[in-house]
Amino acid sequence: MKKILILFALLLMGNLAIAQEKLYLVFEFMQVDNEQEMEYSATEEFWEKIQLQRVKAGDIIGWDLWALSPGGEQQGFQYLTVSLYNDQVKMMDGSSWAHLMDRAKAAYPKMSETDLDKKLNHSSTTRDLAVRIFAEEIATTKGEFNMSLGTVAQIDLMKVDLMNYDSYEKAEMEIFQPIHQKVVDAGGKGNWGLIRFISPIGSDTYASHMTVSMFKDYEQALNQNINWTEGATPASTKAMEEGIGLRDMKYVYMAKLIRKAR
Repeated sequence: MKKILILFALLLMGNLAIAQEKLYLVFEFMQVDNEQEMEYSATEEFWEKIQLQRVKAGDIIGWDLWALSPGGEQQGFQYLTVSLYNDQVKMMDGSSWAHLMDRAKAAYPKMSETDLDKKLNHSSTTRDLAVRIFAEEIATTKGEFNMSLGTVAQIDLMKVDLMNYDSYEKAEMEIFQPIHQKVVDAGGKGNWGLIRFISPIGSDTYASHMTVSMFKDYEQALNQNINWTEGATPASTKAMEEGIGLRDMKYVYMAKLIRKAR
C-alpha cells in the first residue's frame, strides 16, 4: 500500500510539472486568395502528417490550424497556424526544423526524397505567410479542456505601450483572470489565456499582447455571458477601468480549429 501511495505521489508530481510547463507559441497568419483555397487545404493536409512526426520526435509539442473569421480578402488573414514549444531557444533559433526531411520521410515513407522536396517547396505558392509572431503564455485559467476539432477561439489583439506592460499584465491577471475563471468553472467557456509577444515588439508593431478564450463550439462562443460588475467594489471598478485604459483593442478574430497534431 505504501509503495502504491508513493507511486501515486510521483505520478501526481509529474503531471503537475507538465501542467506548469512554460508554453511558447509561434503564430503564423496566412493570407490565402479565394482561388487558392483548395490548394492551400491540400498543402495543410500534407503538412499535418509531417507536424505529427515533429511532435513525436520532440521538435515541437503541438501544432494547430485555425480558420479565421471574418476571412475576407480585404480583412487581413484567412488562416492561422500555431506551433507549440516548451523551449523558447528551440522556438527562436530554428533548430526544431533541422531534421525536416527526416520527419517528411517518416510521414510519407513511400515518397521519394525528390518528390517530397517538390511538395515542400510547393507549399509557399499556395499562401502568403504574412505575419509571424514569437510569443509566450503568461497566464491561463485552470481546468480540464479538451481542445477537439471544431473548437472555437476568440482572439483579441491588443497594443500596449512598452512602459505599461507590467501594469497591463497585472490588471489582466488580478482583475480579469478571476472573472474568466468563474466563467470557466460555470461551464461558460473552456479556457482563457494571456499571451505576450516576444518578437517583434516596439512602437511600429500592430499588437503586443493577445487574449484567447476557448469555447466548445460557436453556440457557446456566441452566447457567452460575462457579468463584469458582479461583486465589484468601487476600487475594483476603478482598477478595471484603468486596466482597460492601458491597452488599445486592435482587432478581434473568431477562429475555428480545423486541424491539429499532438
